[in-house]
Amino acid sequence: MQQSLPLFRHTPRWLDRLFDQPALLRWLSSRTGDTRPADLGPLTVSSLRGEQGHQRKEVERLARWLAREVRPDVVHLSNALLLGLARRIRETTGAAIVANLSGEDLFLDQLPEPDRTAVFELLVERAADVDRFVALNTAYAERMAGMLACERDRIVVIPHGIDPSGFPAEPPNLADRRAARGDRYVLGFLARACREKGLDQAILAVAQLVEQGHDVELLAAGATVPAEAAYLAGCLALAAERGIAERVRWLGQIDRAGKLQLFDAIDVFLMPTPVPEAKGIPVIEALAAGVPVVASAAGAFPELLGSGSGQPAGLTHRPGDPADLARTVAALLSDPAGAQSLATAGHGRARELHRAEQMAAAHEQLYERVRVEAVSQP
Repeated sequence: MQQSLPLFRHTPRWLDRLFDQPALLRWLSSRTGDTRPADLGPLTVSSLRGEQGHQRKEVERLARWLAREVRPDVVHLSNALLLGLARRIRETTGAAIVANLSGEDLFLDQLPEPDRTAVFELLVERAADVDRFVALNTAYAERMAGMLACERDRIVVIPHGIDPSGFPAEPPNLADRRAARGDRYVLGFLARACREKGLDQAILAVAQLVEQGHDVELLAAGATVPAEAAYLAGCLALAAERGIAERVRWLGQIDRAGKLQLFDAIDVFLMPTPVPEAKGIPVIEALAAGVPVVASAAGAFPELLGSGSGQPAGLTHRPGDPADLARTVAALLSDPAGAQSLATAGHGRARELHRAEQMAAAHEQLYERVRVEAVSQP
């Protein structure tokens, strides 16, 4: 309301409390899936302006609450779109500021002009208020260093970590898994149903594999939001058009137990994002489950899969090329020994590099480093 109605930028605190009721906030947050990035340009610009934007009253209230109640040594912002908070929080609390870099570029690329240009300019300006950024992989760190016009050494790479409980302690024997199933191979997909994650690419690849005589099906799951419902409907219609509707199963959003069941039910995991991926968490989970992975050679995936190393943990395909995805999957299905090698290497890589406690320890070390630096500054 402070964005759209100037009156609410100056209302007293007692009136604001009426609009801060948990039930109302929960209802409003449940409607966020109806919002498209293209509609959020002015709000994003104002938010990044921080203490100079339309939400300055809330920025000031947050900063003063932190100084009074929390007195933090370090404040960690969850993404770069919150950089408008950094300056006032630092001024009020004296805390060091850390911010995640977590896929903001995809959102920003959908903003209309002139807001898009204004947002990029503000990101560069406000990046100076941050002591360190955290990226989940080198590829995204380098991409965002250019976007933010900041020194690369101000971006710390801390690989994503997962809770290994529920995942197999040892890499599974794929031959035993196959023996317990029928002749049909099951390919898996786990991501939000949107163009950026490539569900349509997976469906096209399955169609080509079937046309080539391979007995395969796609088991897919992920979140959906109202703004992207048309994309999911289009994907299912595409499967019907290509004659593979009965070979594509969409499970919708699943919980952790559902994820583990999905990984246990598939032979190959697909992540065919046509655009560079910033995080790639489902790929890490597939590796931990001991499932061979075929992913786009864009963004995080080559690094996550150890491409170019002596023992890669997965295969990559050309981004946005379902024919190349189909060829890569077909080669893997015809090479059981190679698939087992990838599964074993991937399982070991997930255990070695992507445990939650490792991620937590790396953050603790970073917090101590920026805390000491902040204290030593004049």
